[in-house]
Amino acid sequence: MLEEKIKRREAIVGIIGLGYVGLPLAKGFAGKGFRVIGIDLDQRKVQAINQGKSYIKDISEEELAPLVREGKLQATTDYAEAQKADAIFICVPTPFDRWRTPDLSFVESAARSLTPYLRRGHLVILQSTTYPGTTEELVRPILEESGLKAGEDFHLAFSPERINPGDRLHTVENTPKVVGGLTPRCTELAALLLSQLCPHVHKVSSPRAAEMTKLLENIFRSVNIALVNEMALLCERMGIDIWEVIEAASTKPFGFMPFYPGPGVGGHCIPVDPFYLAWKAREYDFHTRFIELAAEVNEAMPYHVVELVDKALESRGKTIKGSEILVLGVAFKKDVDDPRNSPAERVIELLLRQGAKIKYNDPFIPRFEVGGNVFNREKVVLSSCPLEEDTIRHADCVLILVAHSPYDFKRIVEEAQIVVDTVNATGKFGPNPKVFRLGTPIRGEI
Repeated sequence: MLEEKIKRREAIVGIIGLGYVGLPLAKGFAGKGFRVIGIDLDQRKVQAINQGKSYIKDISEEELAPLVREGKLQATTDYAEAQKADAIFICVPTPFDRWRTPDLSFVESAARSLTPYLRRGHLVILQSTTYPGTTEELVRPILEESGLKAGEDFHLAFSPERINPGDRLHTVENTPKVVGGLTPRCTELAALLLSQLCPHVHKVSSPRAAEMTKLLENIFRSVNIALVNEMALLCERMGIDIWEVIEAASTKPFGFMPFYPGPGVGGHCIPVDPFYLAWKAREYDFHTRFIELAAEVNEAMPYHVVELVDKALESRGKTIKGSEILVLGVAFKKDVDDPRNSPAERVIELLLRQGAKIKYNDPFIPRFEVGGNVFNREKVVLSSCPLEEDTIRHADCVLILVAHSPYDFKRIVEEAQIVVDTVNATGKFGPNPKVFRLGTPIRGEI
């Protein structure tokens, strides 16, 4: 029985999608003694894993290679290998399209590719972030085209991923799991498997409840980031330093949690999830006005960043057109090698459209693609330039979008002609007439 195989850690775990969610999950289960079969259509990822090489910053080759050598982890492009697995996780991307409509093509493709190899007793767990109803309304009917019935012949559940790129403290092995199955038995088996990875598993009544849990977690962050972004804009007009205000408010031991303003929101969840829920809510004649407003506030921040750059250049008698702007950081957050939905993309597109000459540096992202859309028709592929003294001094404006740890901001401020700081990377150095910080008095004074 599957239950006994899980308890003895003899169950084979299949993982479809070996990206930022799937690979840490694969490493986690393999590290607990399970045999793991990873499936991904990207031959480069498959080859790298089978050579014991990691393409994700959060997973070192020292961690990965021994698992591959011991036969605990292997990767393939062949979905037929899923037949060997006892439990299968689906960990594929769930982006949105240009109209902010959910794009579940990766989930649908994974489910259809799995269906011919589905067998009795299989446990299938969807982990991709999505709207409530996806597991039951999309994945279940596709899998049942196999002739097997979900909840009877095979088990089906949803358990949201809780990966936080760049976070070494909270991992797949210690971050509590949430799971909701199609039936109580589905829930119990999925919870049992997940408990082998992390002992803290919270069971909910259905896949829909688990799907909504993930959306609530990320929309909570989206709404609070929007709140502080709007406060930052007000503080600029009122001549108040928002960073000082946040620091002061954080001294309250109850009823307050600090969030910080910035050039926008990025990553695979926070910019996407509000629109997934808003899209689904319309089916119920419900409009998530508060949630959508927060998303709009966050999406407007790149435009404000460009305004700050314009003001900074104007203080030196220059304009954006023709100016060389050095962008520091294009990842979606500090110290990660993930540029998905990074606000840097829109900021750079808007600057290019106004005639700026763009250079960028990011120690974790060697190439960055922008454009090919209504904001900048031409698709542009940029390469990270060395952060040399001459590069900093020659730039008309240094624009800090991400406060990566390797950056020496004190030196950067000293060498730069003018700096626009959107993340308070330079705040600790005190007032400086050539530094314009987001969320502080308009001309950079404190």
